[in-house]
Amino acid sequence: MATIVLSTINAKYIHASLGLRYLYANMGEIKHQTQLIEFTLHNRTEDIVEQLLHANPHIIGFGVYIWNSIETLDVIRMLKLVKPEIKIVLGGPEISFETSQQELYKVCDHVITGQADHAFQQICAQILNGEAPSKLVSPLPFDLSTLASPYPEYSTTDLKNRVLYVEASRGCPFKCEFCLSSLDKTATAFDLDDFLAQMDQLVSRGARHFKFVDRTFNLKIETSRKILEFFLSAIENDNRKLFLHFELIPDRLPNALKELLPRFPDGCLQFEIGIQSFNADVQKRISRKQQHDKTCNNIRWLRENTQAHIHADLIFGLPGENVESFGQGFDQLLALGPQEIQVGILKRLRGTPISRHTQAYDMRYQTTPPYRILSNTDVSFDTVQRMVRFARYWDLIANSGRFPNSLPLLLGQSAFSRFLSSSDWIFAHTNQTHKIALPKLFNILYQLFTGYLDVDQNLARSALTADFEHNKLKGRINFTSEATKAPNNINSQIAKRQSRHLAEQL
Repeated sequence: MATIVLSTINAKYIHASLGLRYLYANMGEIKHQTQLIEFTLHNRTEDIVEQLLHANPHIIGFGVYIWNSIETLDVIRMLKLVKPEIKIVLGGPEISFETSQQELYKVCDHVITGQADHAFQQICAQILNGEAPSKLVSPLPFDLSTLASPYPEYSTTDLKNRVLYVEASRGCPFKCEFCLSSLDKTATAFDLDDFLAQMDQLVSRGARHFKFVDRTFNLKIETSRKILEFFLSAIENDNRKLFLHFELIPDRLPNALKELLPRFPDGCLQFEIGIQSFNADVQKRISRKQQHDKTCNNIRWLRENTQAHIHADLIFGLPGENVESFGQGFDQLLALGPQEIQVGILKRLRGTPISRHTQAYDMRYQTTPPYRILSNTDVSFDTVQRMVRFARYWDLIANSGRFPNSLPLLLGQSAFSRFLSSSDWIFAHTNQTHKIALPKLFNILYQLFTGYLDVDQNLARSALTADFEHNKLKGRINFTSEATKAPNNINSQIAKRQSRHLAEQL
């Protein structure tokens, strides 16, 4: 049985932890005593504890992230009740900052802050040798060439069923204050030949879904070009069907990449492009450097000349940005044509420099994960709540790709303000943001079109019917004009108040 267990709670099964595989690959002489066990947020605490104890561990190392910190705390508390002698070692971004203030720190035995690739093995070796490592360990920077590769640790099941996370570089040279990568000194690349050799082995083993975690994939163009050429060769010459996800710097797209990108087939490339804000004053305030014209031209070029799927990000709640400014940026981004716009609500990640604006802008955040903004000097709590719902409904209706015919009717000529008021209407009449069945959503949209947006009934029916068929749903849409649920007094008052806010702010 394993002496050491490496574990984490992933958000979804499809997410295979790259961090755990780095630790496992670098366990050296005690690797044979180590076992890797992953869970998801769907697993119950007692089931996780039971499975961990079946491995009879002496040491358990947990990867702690913003999405699993509460669940990990519950697991550790139960472990310490049942088997208090087990040594608990924590690492990961959530526990690496403001460490001693966290309840997790109180219940564990050791914490590794920062990159734990070598430090975890060293702590485990000390414990097994009867030594007592420090409770808080902060490793010094190390040469990436000293790391054993994590990629052979992806199992056949991983390759077949899960997203494979890979990295050609670590770190980020930019200082965007909402991001943990702003704490990095710079970006450091892995040896490119070694990296491509590892990718070749993964492709040969059957890997098809790659997600690069590099914060700035197109920072060094020559490196980006060689990586793209490698995968393009696998597609064109070996007839491999691959899916590749990259995060791009939006204002950096030279000809060397423009020559390659149009050659990738449909369904192969996805680019995550962080815009965050088009407000120049806000960008400066949060130390984000972005050339506006180049950013817009590059997104437009990608849409017109490639088959890449563009996932663009905006953040609501940044210091100094109000609803009107955000809405203008949203409409501007939408006009560039990305397939997805993710509306994120600002979070105060532990350790990030965004905290320096807390007093000046009266930034108030949730005290528990995900630490989402609640209000600031420019946006009230009610406004933030509206935007949380806006983001959810935008995902359901626009980002999902389920309503290509109906979406133009919903957006009209003023997309942001029209969708915001529509999301107010949807919530007032359903009191739901989640667990909305797709057939029910079709009926809700019909009611919205005909009862609130004054869309012609025949036009609404035609568009929704086409989308119903697009989704290959069985049966028929329930075209009723009565509200799914009459708004109660509270929701009715909310809707009226939100309408007044909309008129005042837009």
